[in-house]
Amino acid sequence: MSRWWEIGGAAQADVYDDRWRRMQARGEWVHGEADLVCWFEPDSVMDAGCGTGRVAIELDRRGIDVVGVDSDPRMLDEARGKAPHVQWVLGDLCEVDLRDVDLCEDTDRRSSYAATTSGGRFDLIVMAGNVMVFVEVGTEAAVVANMAQHLTPGGRLVSGFSLGLSPLTFADYDAFADNAGLILEHRWTTWDRQPFDGGSYAVTVHRRPPAV
Repeated sequence: MSRWWEIGGAAQADVYDDRWRRMQARGEWVHGEADLVCWFEPDSVMDAGCGTGRVAIELDRRGIDVVGVDSDPRMLDEARGKAPHVQWVLGDLCEVDLRDVDLCEDTDRRSSYAATTSGGRFDLIVMAGNVMVFVEVGTEAAVVANMAQHLTPGGRLVSGFSLGLSPLTFADYDAFADNAGLILEHRWTTWDRQPFDGGSYAVTVHRRPPAV
């Protein structure tokens, strides 16, 4: 069982967005993750551990083909209610397989989606919101490996998480990525690309090698 369920995550679906609403009401910017994703200029993105869809919906608004994946059906219900046209998939990140699935039910979007995702593979996968420390302890390597399999050649896996919320360390995460054939490209201390300061939070980018 993922740590998200252990801490009662399912019960938080209807209040999860309150934090972001309050921030917006104070005039604070809440789309730093989307800004970073767009900095890489991907055509297709998987929002892995998408929750109620904040990041995926913003990426869709900016014209990127995006699919949201989460293991919490109540979170996905919230996401679908806000953006029914976006592709939302219920699945565990360590085993979900989108590579041979035509996810798009909207005929107008299907041809674009099929072209940009290259058979269920994505230019970028983003795991925001401490996703990696909420997966089941012991499955972290499997999650990274599965995400790596869903990247196009040259595609990027972007993850932001804090230390101390699970046994996972940055060194562990890098080792899992290395074993999955990914190369460390960037590590920042914030989503707006401030240099990593050795602290307990980091945004890390690993890249699948381009095709030869």
